[in-house]
Amino acid sequence: MSFDSGDDQEVKPGDDPTQQKQSRSTRKSFRVSNSRQTSPQTEEAASATSSNKKAVFISAVPSNEAAPLNDNLAEITPQEEAKSNPSLNFNQTQATLEEQIKNGLSVKDNAGNEWQESSFKGRRPGDRYIRLSRASSALEADASFNRDRLLFSNTMPAEPRTPLGRVWLRLKRVLIGIPLANSEAIHQRLSKVQALAVLSSDALSSIAYATEQILLVLAATQGQHRDMVIPISLAIAFLLIIVSLSYRQTIHAYPLGGGSYIVAKDNLGVNAGLIAAASLMIDYVLTVAVSITAGIGQIISAFPSLSDWKVELCLLAIAFISIANLRGVKESGAIFTAPTYIFIVSIIIMLLFGFLDWVGVSVFQSNLRPVDPISQADQFSLFIVLRAFASGCTALTGVEAISDGVPAFRKPESKNAAATLTWMATILVTLFMGISVLAWHFDIHPWEETNPNYDSVTSQIARQAVGDTPLYYIIQAATAMILVLAANTAFSDFPRLSWFLARDKFLPHLFNHKGDRLAFTTGIVVLAALAASLVIIFGGKTDALIPLYAVGVFLSFTLSQAGMVRRWWRLRTPGWQRSMMLNGLGALLTFMVLIVIAATKFLAGAWLVVMLIPCIFLMFRQIHWHYDKFQNQLSVGNMFDQPFNMANHTVLVPINDVNPITRRTLSYARSLSDSVIAIHVNDDPEKIALLRQKWDDAGLEIPLVVVETPFRAIIGPLLAYIDTIHKREPDETITVVIPEFMTAQWWQQLLHNQTAFRLRTALMLRPGIVITSVPYHLRH
Repeated sequence: MSFDSGDDQEVKPGDDPTQQKQSRSTRKSFRVSNSRQTSPQTEEAASATSSNKKAVFISAVPSNEAAPLNDNLAEITPQEEAKSNPSLNFNQTQATLEEQIKNGLSVKDNAGNEWQESSFKGRRPGDRYIRLSRASSALEADASFNRDRLLFSNTMPAEPRTPLGRVWLRLKRVLIGIPLANSEAIHQRLSKVQALAVLSSDALSSIAYATEQILLVLAATQGQHRDMVIPISLAIAFLLIIVSLSYRQTIHAYPLGGGSYIVAKDNLGVNAGLIAAASLMIDYVLTVAVSITAGIGQIISAFPSLSDWKVELCLLAIAFISIANLRGVKESGAIFTAPTYIFIVSIIIMLLFGFLDWVGVSVFQSNLRPVDPISQADQFSLFIVLRAFASGCTALTGVEAISDGVPAFRKPESKNAAATLTWMATILVTLFMGISVLAWHFDIHPWEETNPNYDSVTSQIARQAVGDTPLYYIIQAATAMILVLAANTAFSDFPRLSWFLARDKFLPHLFNHKGDRLAFTTGIVVLAALAASLVIIFGGKTDALIPLYAVGVFLSFTLSQAGMVRRWWRLRTPGWQRSMMLNGLGALLTFMVLIVIAATKFLAGAWLVVMLIPCIFLMFRQIHWHYDKFQNQLSVGNMFDQPFNMANHTVLVPINDVNPITRRTLSYARSLSDSVIAIHVNDDPEKIALLRQKWDDAGLEIPLVVVETPFRAIIGPLLAYIDTIHKREPDETITVVIPEFMTAQWWQQLLHNQTAFRLRTALMLRPGIVITSVPYHLRH
């Protein structure tokens, strides 16, 4: 653990101290983290151990000192640390500090900071978290704190005051959980077991419908078609292996996250990166829509009576996954790990019994339903084969997710990510080929999804392999779960991609915001809204969404692999020739598949994606243009940076009546300037006369301007008068002080016409006018 002069640091102990190198213990070194840094590297610290507990020490680092950010460079001796950080006290030996912590005493540095210990139990036996936090009394007495005017807060946000706010907070805590501090980020990373479930669920789930998409195209032809399932599946499996090997290289080349946007932008230029980003964003939205509709389709296969509620069930599933991801990466991993592995095991069992039936060992009695034949209107041709291949390439969707999410892995990130990608590709190829072979062996015919008795290909194979037994329903339930939860891959990667784009000023900065659980809240909510819209528009039909699906996937594949080829050629690191050939082969194959998909599915709906990509690209560019102009206008020395002319300062106060609110607002206005004008707008001459009488009786020595309007409007005439004053004296500073009252209860605000709010909103659009609100809080 490292002493941090800012927020509390919470660190997980490492391995058993007896297994550490002797040189580390004898050197008594400290690891230092800069309180201004937020990267994961700075949130870890080295542990100094005793015989009974793992003690971690803190060193107070001045804010103007730069601390090493790399673990390999972070170990320094106490003498070196004392030279760079004068506030540290190394008069006490490490053993003395350990003894103080053992006895529950506090630790002080030379600056007078007092640190206290809090202990938490870890995951593994014998592990503990030890948090040393600075006491508030020490903060108040700290000279450096007073000098630098810095305040560090470890408290939770204030409780809402209204009943509705308190109810919303309780509901939020139940659904999402309690907030996590920044120091908890390092503990939110995924193990390989969890990452396989979170980041591979999209790719693994595609086996449930990839073979079916091949059969749907072939079934519409006149003549024999089932024999083509195997060669088409083999071609897709070969492509999958090449793409997976290519992305392994991307993981090692970009250990901080090698998504298509980053790789293309880094090697092919900004425009190529933005095209890849636009393609990926479309792909992620479609991933959620397709996965959810396919999963609900599996449920309907087992329970056809639910077909009328398909759209509603899809929306409910999207809401569930959104909430799970808002709880954080680690929470979603814990939720989705079990269903993913249940699916893998159940499909392996289905394939095992299916192949046993093939060799004549029938354990269960098959229970296939009669199939309504699909209308055969197409002639079997090479174009049909290419269409079937393009439809089956949906099996490759989600392969890039692991390379996008390398930072989500535990250390060593790239090594763990590469191992997870290898396992995912192996499982995916095995299960996909197994389902295709059994579909050919059992002569499975696909159903049209619009058929009320729809039965998926996976469901038919399960009925043939295990019959109408409880095992069949387990397989169907596992398939439905993995298809629904496959959307979680998009919920993991879409917010991260949005964060990169917002960081580079191609998306609104709101996408940079992390919520209470350290998740990118805006990206999750936007993805859920877009996917729900697609489900509603297309009526929850998977086959209507599939033609839109793979265009963006393979465009991003191609740009990413081409970017890697350019990188190997530019850097020429050891072994670059072999790496460049592998990525070059991946780029060539994915580009060929992209052309096939665009040509065969263009009229079926792919044209929509082809049109959307340049539109999203232009949106990125427009957002970036705005941020550039914004930054330029706010730069120091800009010609627009002119101070207000306070020598000529007029304050305008809109009033409705003479009452305590008016008097309080006018008093504040007089403190700003001697030139104050009260404005009243009305359409009733009698009320105007009554107000003038009240004004005179009150003895207010402020000019009152009455704007009479015959059209019963208030905001329009008031703005017209303010514009007239502003145009007449363009160099004069005009401040509009708006009196407004705040009701005691939220619902009482609905009883009023919100004139102050509407006026303030309208004035915001007028440059050169200062707006000030004077609230008056009602007691009841």
